[in-house]
Amino acid sequence: MFLLNKKRFLQRGRLAGLLLSFLLAFGSFLSDGLILTAEAASLEELQEEAEARKALPIQSNEIDNWPAGPQIGAQAAILMDANTGVILYSKNIHERLYPASTTKIMTALLAAERGNLDDMVEFSHEAVFSVPADGSNMGMDEGESITLEECLYGIMVASANEAANAAGEYVSGSIEDFVALMNERAEEIGCTDTHFVNPNGLHDPQHYTSAYDLALISSLFFRNEMLCKISNTGRYHFEATATQPDDFFKNNKHKLVNGEIPYEGILGGKTGYTDDSRQTLVTCAEQNGMRLVCVVFKEETPDQFTDTVELFDYGFHNFQVLNISENEEKYNIESTGFLQIGNDVFGSSKPILSIDTESYVIIPNTVSFQDLDSEIDYSQSDENRVGGIEYSYNGMYVGNAYLNLVTDNASSYEFDTKMTSTDVSVEKIETKSETEVETKDTIFINIKKVLVIILVVAAIVITIFMIQALITNGRTAKRRNNRIKRKQRRRSRMRSDFDDFDF
Repeated sequence: MFLLNKKRFLQRGRLAGLLLSFLLAFGSFLSDGLILTAEAASLEELQEEAEARKALPIQSNEIDNWPAGPQIGAQAAILMDANTGVILYSKNIHERLYPASTTKIMTALLAAERGNLDDMVEFSHEAVFSVPADGSNMGMDEGESITLEECLYGIMVASANEAANAAGEYVSGSIEDFVALMNERAEEIGCTDTHFVNPNGLHDPQHYTSAYDLALISSLFFRNEMLCKISNTGRYHFEATATQPDDFFKNNKHKLVNGEIPYEGILGGKTGYTDDSRQTLVTCAEQNGMRLVCVVFKEETPDQFTDTVELFDYGFHNFQVLNISENEEKYNIESTGFLQIGNDVFGSSKPILSIDTESYVIIPNTVSFQDLDSEIDYSQSDENRVGGIEYSYNGMYVGNAYLNLVTDNASSYEFDTKMTSTDVSVEKIETKSETEVETKDTIFINIKKVLVIILVVAAIVITIFMIQALITNGRTAKRRNNRIKRKQRRRSRMRSDFDDFDF
């Protein structure tokens, strides 16, 4: 009886267990379903927000006769020429947003500017353990070390947070001091909407920048060919060494860099993501003489990449590059008289001022150089620059050039080598009014011109003397001929008088 009751109890327990397991499984299914439904709703809401952001105003589209840029789902975006700072596309470019891992562009720039690629970078306890273990990393342990070059690959390719920390400690001694340097450098570059809190971009309410500021920082970054090479690496092999025992590869998640989305002329870039920043992306590409930086803030994947492609296509297809020195006709550098410089006394003379030949403007394909407005600025700190010419189109800056002094070590004879901007005459020829700036002093004497003038004057004087001599000789000869004729007539009369007598 006891055994029978025990058997029934066990059967009931087994049934209860099965029922409990079923209830737990069913509950788990319902729970998972609710979670999936919540996530789906969240993703749907994010996509709706991105779609709504397409209606936000695009400031560059408000410029008269400026090419209309694409409507994208990013909260802010900019397309800027890295060499001139000319902005081709602007959408909320001064709004303060979270940059996420695109912060590492500034970190890598400072490390490259202040470090040596062969130096060893050691990973401290703080560098490794002050960042989340599940965040972007390259698996470095406390006490290990790699070269600064490998560290830069870890920052830009693997987006390693501990590598960014270690680079900051290498440059400044501590993460805190490096962050102070980041903010100081940002101010030097011209950033006004930027404040960094860490070297890696992990979220902090006080860690922010703008699309414009990050484009300024990125422009400096992508002028460095070594940094371009590092940030344009799709996959990097970290080899084991005596100070770092692991052999491994890290892949770049930037789809325009790793080749998942092919695009001509890509020079590099950096991805970024946090829940608060959403997708952020910085990319640089070069075509048709333009090196363009594209920054996309607060977008949903994979649209950060498609937005970037659209913006690059917009820039490369709708704008042109024009060399300023080859097209400038409005400004006339006065080089008449003696304002010349040359290699020797008799030749190779050239104006003492010139527009630098490397400068250019970037303007819409539908606009000509003559349509641009320009203004001269004489407040130049460089001793070889007299002034600068800034060009704009309908209020939009499109480029600038410098008026440079022509230097020549074997120049013609100089009587004053201390030349200032006030010693030079630059005449701006306007259609409505003329503004003339007169030359105050003669700076150089061109001996060739002096000799030519002397020879011309001498020739005129000699000619005058010769003419006077001819006139004088003519008059003298005429008087002589008259005297001879009078003598001959007198002799003739005397002969006739003697003929009347018969001797």
